[in-house]
Amino acid sequence: MTPLLELEHVTYAYHSKNGEVCALSDISFQIQKAEFVAVVGPSGCGKSTLLSLIAGLLTPESGSVLLHSTGEGEAYCTKERKKTQTGIRKDTGYMLQKDHLFEWRTIYQNVILGLEIQHRLNEKTEARVEKMLRDYGLWRFRNAHPSELSGGMRQRAALIRTLAPNPELLLLDEPFSALDFQTRLAVCDDVAAILRKEQKTAILVTHDLSEAVSMADRVLVLSRRPATICANLKLSFEKSDLTPFARRNEPEFRTYFNQIWRELNQYG
Repeated sequence: MTPLLELEHVTYAYHSKNGEVCALSDISFQIQKAEFVAVVGPSGCGKSTLLSLIAGLLTPESGSVLLHSTGEGEAYCTKERKKTQTGIRKDTGYMLQKDHLFEWRTIYQNVILGLEIQHRLNEKTEARVEKMLRDYGLWRFRNAHPSELSGGMRQRAALIRTLAPNPELLLLDEPFSALDFQTRLAVCDDVAAILRKEQKTAILVTHDLSEAVSMADRVLVLSRRPATICANLKLSFEKSDLTPFARRNEPEFRTYFNQIWRELNQYG
């Protein structure tokens, strides 16, 4: 089966007048369609840099980032070409730490913003947005402004905005870090349910090991800078279809948490 995303021997360094700082070294992994992968590692090891490379915001020093689109149009890269896409990839959606909703726009106007920018707002895409607003509990707040919503509802709105253009791949850069712990737990459940229903492929960068184990199908552990992959751990729970919160109560949760903790302490 052809993976949706392949990184092959990716290396990236930052350059300044003071010299070169290598952030990532020889990073290789694959992600299958509809897989949820979490990336953890020490602070400053290059996790967000990795997402920027996948999104096309940065270009690798060496190696290739291959996104095999399954939607309309050509794939951004193919193995035959061995060519890395430059520029922002239109088939990726990027969700940041803050929701970045515009206060002067209503929730509906915020979630269609990406479609407006891409000139893709039409009857079909509007119907898709309206369905997501109904399905995920925001329809009656569509004419409200962001300041009228709770933190969790704002994050749901930000996720719908990210999903509205129907990207192949979602990049989540610590999207829950600004929330209080109780809201964070609830939003993790919401986001996991939405991504599962939409059958989306996602990469989550997080410092929270519990969050990674509770949400992901697989966890990539990065070492200190220059980061390499020191562990690629597939998560398997005896009970299927558990919510992230329910996973935290399962015996496998502690086992995986401790394993990742040991890897971080050994190579971090």
